[in-house]
Amino acid sequence: MKAVGLVAEYNPFHNGHRYHLTQAKRLTGDNVVVVVMSGDFSQRGEPMILDKWDRAKLALQNGVDLVVELPIFYAVQPAHIFAAGALHLLAALQVNDVVYGAEHPDWDFTTLVQAERQFSSTEFHRYNATYATQFNMELQQLTGHQLTEPNDILAFSYEKARQQQHLDLQLHPIQRVGSDYHDSQLDGHLASATAIRNAVEQGQTIDGAVPASTATALGQVKHVPTWDDLYPLLRNHLIQAPVDLLGQYYEVAEGLEYRMKDAASRNLTFADFNRAVKSKRYTYARLLRAYLYTLLEMTVDQVQAKMAHPYLHILGFNERGQRYLHQIKRAVPLTLITNVNQNVRDQILQLDYRAGKLYQMFNGVEQDLKHGPIRIAVKE
Repeated sequence: MKAVGLVAEYNPFHNGHRYHLTQAKRLTGDNVVVVVMSGDFSQRGEPMILDKWDRAKLALQNGVDLVVELPIFYAVQPAHIFAAGALHLLAALQVNDVVYGAEHPDWDFTTLVQAERQFSSTEFHRYNATYATQFNMELQQLTGHQLTEPNDILAFSYEKARQQQHLDLQLHPIQRVGSDYHDSQLDGHLASATAIRNAVEQGQTIDGAVPASTATALGQVKHVPTWDDLYPLLRNHLIQAPVDLLGQYYEVAEGLEYRMKDAASRNLTFADFNRAVKSKRYTYARLLRAYLYTLLEMTVDQVQAKMAHPYLHILGFNERGQRYLHQIKRAVPLTLITNVNQNVRDQILQLDYRAGKLYQMFNGVEQDLKHGPIRIAVKE
């Protein structure tokens, strides 16, 4: 059995994702689809519309054979760390190919990565702009391209990770289809995940924009979780915690702890707090991630320790995925987790467990402890 690997959030699983699955198998000829999927919080640091178990089940119902969780210390990260972590897990799972969407799949991402090396050690001095802005100014001068679209940035990051880790993986960027990543309105059969989430929040019908199984699952959603829900917890923590403790949290540095603490003391709503913290130095995505790390009390040392010892938490499989796991298990170099007992929770899964307990406030469902993989029947 040969496997193709995909990296996804499935927030939620929609028709574009099903197209991605079909194209991945057609392009590679591989007969097993392995997905590394983010847990309960997105790359931007926002709560998912459905928990990881519901999203894993939807993936399995729509053509995926094996779903593995991308741990929070990889999942809630900028693109280069997100991509590097995902490829590391897929390589450990012995996949042959990785297929992902890009806005410009015809670009030579290998050349772009090589171009980046020409100025990666350059010290930027434009302090009134974010690193991403400065990076793209340099890249434009060297290659004529700018990495401004989300999936192009990830495509670049996958190629960079493959080179840095010397991975024996074939990377296949394919054309992203349907609505733009940021489109907020439903528009036909291939709507964006953002538009679908907005429609659910506003009580609009999503029939036709998602598979029937996704529509059924989203029909059970009473409230779409947002940072408005989490802010009271964050605000209390920021007010109560000493600033030197806040400064130990991952990605909270360069005085950001002072900005957050001051903004929390003066603002009752998340929107006002977020505007007060924002500066040209930080993107909103960077800030959302920092808020989540703070709320989960994830320190720099804890994150770095977990990155040094990643693992494979199996969320679900069908019969084909189970056979594939049996085929590769002796060659897998990372710890395989199929059931979370107290020892696993305390010794390995601490950070994901914290995130799961936080998400539990939205749906009341235990996310990790005593939770085994979902098993789905599939017709061969």
